Amino acid sequence: MAERSTAAVDVADSSGEQSLTAQADQSTADGVAKNRERDTEHDDAQESAEADDPGKASPPELHSGHKLARRYRLEECVTRLDGFSSWRAVDEKLRRAVGIHVLPADHTRARSVLAAARSSALLGDPRFVQVLDAVEENDLVYVVHEWLPDATELTALLASGPLEAYDAYQMVSQVSSAMAAAHREGLAHLRLNPNAVLRTSTGQWRIRGLAVNAALRGIKSDTPQRTDTEAIGALLYAALTQRWPYETDAYGLSGLPKDIGLIPPDQVRAGVHRGLSELAMRALANDGATASRHESPCTTPEELVKAIGEMPRIRPPEPAFTAPPEYQRTTYQQGSYGRPAPHPGVTQPVAPPPPPLQSRTGKALKWAVSALLIAALGLGSWQLADALMEQGGKADDQNQTQTTDGNDKNKRPQAPKPIAIQGAQEYVAEGDAQHPADVGKTYDGDTSTGWRTNSYLDGPKIVIKPGVGIVYDLGSAKEVSAAQLSLRYGGDHTTIELYATDSLSSTTPLSSMKNLGTATTSSTSAKVTVDKPVRSRYVLVWLTALPYSGDDPANYSNPGYKQAITEVKFTG
Repeated sequence: MAERSTAAVDVADSSGEQSLTAQADQSTADGVAKNRERDTEHDDAQESAEADDPGKASPPELHSGHKLARRYRLEECVTRLDGFSSWRAVDEKLRRAVGIHVLPADHTRARSVLAAARSSALLGDPRFVQVLDAVEENDLVYVVHEWLPDATELTALLASGPLEAYDAYQMVSQVSSAMAAAHREGLAHLRLNPNAVLRTSTGQWRIRGLAVNAALRGIKSDTPQRTDTEAIGALLYAALTQRWPYETDAYGLSGLPKDIGLIPPDQVRAGVHRGLSELAMRALANDGATASRHESPCTTPEELVKAIGEMPRIRPPEPAFTAPPEYQRTTYQQGSYGRPAPHPGVTQPVAPPPPPLQSRTGKALKWAVSALLIAALGLGSWQLADALMEQGGKADDQNQTQTTDGNDKNKRPQAPKPIAIQGAQEYVAEGDAQHPADVGKTYDGDTSTGWRTNSYLDGPKIVIKPGVGIVYDLGSAKEVSAAQLSLRYGGDHTTIELYATDSLSSTTPLSSMKNLGTATTSSTSAKVTVDKPVRSRYVLVWLTALPYSGDDPANYSNPGYKQAITEVKFTG
């Protein structure tokens, strides 16, 4: 299907021209506290060959304190370039900080900026910094967007060193999934660089300037998917090595040495994760680089998401154990409560232990206790011998009367055994997939992550398709007796069906599968029990009804009928 791109950038061709992601351009600031963009003459020179001529339009005469639409008060100018300016502002109506791009209505890029902003706003994906308004009035065009005071640019994060393998994995996974979703809607970024990727205080990664930043600079491309994929590869390369994967220095990072070409990250820095190193090279493969170790290159964000899903999951590092402080006895426990503190350096005398019982009464008490102990030992020995003799007689009687039926009645039913999951794949009966890259998070032992459905307007029963779910591979045919699910959302009701199927593929229709059981729950856990255990290697967990839940920014989920599976366990 042909791509629709509201913003694009020219990519280097085989003539050897430097690719766009290698250029040291700075992104338009979109609202990160204390991380203002710095536009330089170097930026202007690099983009002048690609940007459209802004014409004779001059930047509007704006200043701090100026109000737009009697609502947005401009506070601080963070960018002024090519006839447009970007500001930190205050929305006086909602009393919140926002970011604003402003340019004259007769600017040559004004139409494309408005179109890009409105298209980006329609996407509504919380993984992107949201466009709040796009207006043309009083000879001005301005775009209002979120301002994230608790977020930090990747540029600032890399200033102190490369990211840990787990953080780099989370960054490339979340950014790739977000860009794949944007490209499915025909939107491209084209200025995806360390200034455009932010990490919030909750650890989530967000992307700013989708389509808008490129439109402001007049950047276009005939291959927007390839451009964004290469940019993601450059981000991962920088996160692993703290180096920019081109010869030029950019974003506070040193470039690679000249005349050696693009070398894998694990050859630039020791200790780099091998799988992430290969992934970065596959995304960066273009006319001037080759994918490493015989892996095919990734040319779209969707292919990058698939490659990430095929990697072994990288778990977060174990928290460092801190030894508890040595136990300190309190003043009361030390027996000095209410006494004056001793002078420093003065040795305190140790009180002698109390003397033993030496009086006549003490001696009598000793003899009495000894006599009682001797009597108790004698009585216990006699009772033990009598009990052993009686038990021996009963055992003989039981041996004479015991039958085979008695042995059968003493057998206990075996406890259910857990079944290890070897793999999984999303089952798509109709329409589009949900989030296939996240299926591995449903059996990783971590209930804080999982796979989620899309948010639907109708419910609780899924109307536009028969259901959504995941097929699990148990490695070999196993007897399945139950499935235990941990869910993210409670309320209304969730309906779960269990099927035995013959493969991971979605080509097997539901009508040819064997139904093993059904369960409905209103809580965040559910158990589907199989009446009679069935042997199968592949088991489908199928959702047909979902509860309603509100906005969930931590899980990138809009309000609607939806559900998320955080953990699945099978027993046999």
